[in-house]
Amino acid sequence: MRNFNEDTITDAVLERLQGATNARIREISEALVRHLHAFVREVRPTQKEWEYGIDFLTRTGQMCDDKRQEFILLSDTLGVSMLVDAINVSSVPGATESTVLGPFFVQDAPEGKLGEDISNGVEGDPLFVTGSVSTVDGLPLAGASVDVWHSDDDGNYDVQQLGEIGGLAMRARFRTDASGRFNFWSIKPAAYPIPHDGPVGEMLKAQGRHPWRPAHVHFMISAPGFEQLVTHIFVAGDQYLDSDVVFGVKDDLVREFVLRNPSDEGDGRATNRKYYYLNHNFGLKRAAKSSQSLESTKVSRVPGAQT
Repeated sequence: MRNFNEDTITDAVLERLQGATNARIREISEALVRHLHAFVREVRPTQKEWEYGIDFLTRTGQMCDDKRQEFILLSDTLGVSMLVDAINVSSVPGATESTVLGPFFVQDAPEGKLGEDISNGVEGDPLFVTGSVSTVDGLPLAGASVDVWHSDDDGNYDVQQLGEIGGLAMRARFRTDASGRFNFWSIKPAAYPIPHDGPVGEMLKAQGRHPWRPAHVHFMISAPGFEQLVTHIFVAGDQYLDSDVVFGVKDDLVREFVLRNPSDEGDGRATNRKYYYLNHNFGLKRAAKSSQSLESTKVSRVPGAQT
């Protein structure tokens, strides 16, 4: 077949996809072609506009390395990451709400000891965090893995300033104790703009949007037989809670970071400074049986420290 036009090209492409041996690949490819062609018909881009679109995606890829993932930023800022999360993570009573992973997760975070200060010397207002991990029925989960990471009080993550601070900071991986509890010291995070010196920042400016996220602490929690939880705890009262650039805020994830006096009970550590205190209990859902998906066709995952 040849001589395709606006009315015939879509069906021709769909016909050529019928040789796909994996049913899920065929399903996804067909939907992609239908929606992409429909988008082009609706927008009716000029040749220059289409060339700019290709250039935008090319520059997005060129911004990606082991310290930055511009495509995750693009997915986040278009609301796609939260849409995928909403589709895949069902709400269950007693289970903590999920939200986006973000671009600054490090796969091999340092192992932390309970009660440890993970700030690694980065200056800021002291923060003491306590929490617990349990089933949705409230049964404690001992030995659960708790990854935590957050920004400093200028809104920068460690991987954005490794040369200045000399290594990873404000992140660690803990194991809950026999009662399912964990605790650590760090510094209070601040609101921050996502990296906006690349194509995603260019897009936000053109759309009349700001690049800011409200202050939060990231948590990734897992235990055998339970679904992995990816979430944040946001600082109550932050000015960006209602305009988070990545649409990640949920009311159940907003908590007070309470300012305490030095004499208030913490973990017994002597301190002559006021400090902030956060406590939160995390509920995990039991894992469902996995179904066949595109995952079975993947050869490897994208390399690099961030995903």
